[in-house]
Amino acid sequence: MDWSNNRNLTMLVDFYELTMGNGYMKEGIGERKAVFDMFFRKVPDGAGFAICAGLEQLVGYLKNLHFSSDDIDYLRSKNMFGEDFLNYLRDFKFSCNVWAVPEGTPIFPGEPVVIVEGPVIQAQLIETMVLLSINFQSLVTTKANRICRAAEGRPVMEFGSRRAQSYDAAVLGARAAYIGGCTGTACAISEREYQIPALGTIAHSWVQMFPSEYEAFKAYAETYPSACTLLVDTYNVLKSGIPNAIKVFDNVLAPMGYRPQGVRIDSGDIAYLSKKARKMLDEAGYPDCKIVASNSLDEYLIRDLLLQGAKIDSFGVGENLITSKSDPVFGGVYKLVAVEDENGKMQPRIKLSESAEKITTPNKKMLYRLYKKDDHEAVADYIAMYDETVPSEGSITLFDPVNTWKCKTFTDVEIKPILTQVFKDGECVYDLPDIEEIKAYCHDQVDHLWDEVKRFENPHRYYVDLSENLWNVKHILLTEYQG
Repeated sequence: MDWSNNRNLTMLVDFYELTMGNGYMKEGIGERKAVFDMFFRKVPDGAGFAICAGLEQLVGYLKNLHFSSDDIDYLRSKNMFGEDFLNYLRDFKFSCNVWAVPEGTPIFPGEPVVIVEGPVIQAQLIETMVLLSINFQSLVTTKANRICRAAEGRPVMEFGSRRAQSYDAAVLGARAAYIGGCTGTACAISEREYQIPALGTIAHSWVQMFPSEYEAFKAYAETYPSACTLLVDTYNVLKSGIPNAIKVFDNVLAPMGYRPQGVRIDSGDIAYLSKKARKMLDEAGYPDCKIVASNSLDEYLIRDLLLQGAKIDSFGVGENLITSKSDPVFGGVYKLVAVEDENGKMQPRIKLSESAEKITTPNKKMLYRLYKKDDHEAVADYIAMYDETVPSEGSITLFDPVNTWKCKTFTDVEIKPILTQVFKDGECVYDLPDIEEIKAYCHDQVDHLWDEVKRFENPHRYYVDLSENLWNVKHILLTEYQG
């Protein structure tokens, strides 16, 4: 079930998408075919790559795209739109072609993540939701993957619901975090909607509700003997929390035939406390009792804890994950790259800028990934004209899209297309994978990247370059417009 399918989100647009649509119709060009690219310019946190997510929600939105009578009445009340345009919206039927990068795929600045081709009114109308769907979940998936890699195989639980920017962000953020590698979420509705394991035990308030910490622990152990994880930092981790936990393990769980699942530390010097707690638990006969750490963690804190020898078996990460607090904007943009002329032929369009990285790459395109044949590592991405013939293997020369005088030849590589068609003439032609397939695919695809690209600081720059034909088209347009 898709969280967004229960609501009609058609009017979740920037208002200019409607004013331009009305203007296109007035000018008689509303049905003229146009091509738009959705891409991004910078990876959050200065990382070497991002990960695409949110396609399932975009597909659900496009399938349900329609204007209600209330929508039409609202637009009419603005006294800005012609009746022919309002009638067009009333009878609206999505008819565009859409290509997209599958969820879980590593993506890089400048390459098309979503391509939309169709009547310009329609292609323009969906801009906001294309960006909204892909930007947010890609941001959280990318952050989650960094955090999970920092944990070096230890489970990471997403604990960010109460810090998310809205209830939609809590639900879809949990989905994105799971794709990125998290083992589960504190957000219960995300399990119902997306089959993401819902995890959680007790808060400090549970401990405070009882006359003593021991009685609180005892009551919880008696209620959940097979899944007993105790929060041990309400008062004092080493002087009361761990001793009381051990006492409950001995007096309550052991007589019932159960072993404790774990203890959680949510404050203090977690590295020091975890090492002392581990020693106490081991000496008490509970070496299998896991230690869970939480408290405003991120990839850098997790990495440092492990470097300090912290005895932590899993992590709960909340606000820094769900909001990507260190870099909370995924700067995806949606730009026109081609327009059909009067003869039905697509003509490339380019947007210029004083900043070289903001100059767009024109024309309808296809995206490919190059893999070394010997070890199957990804070495570069290749953006070509949509109708170019690209070999599936061999050697290929790439041109830098910004520093266009630079080129590089790769030899003995496999060349695989990344973009897949999602809609054809408005009909969905893509079988959406389930969440477990997406998560496994994400892990596999990240594993194919060089370790140097995956560094947290100063990562290796991954090549994303153009074919010679596409480079020539861009160069010609640059010369014409600058001239």
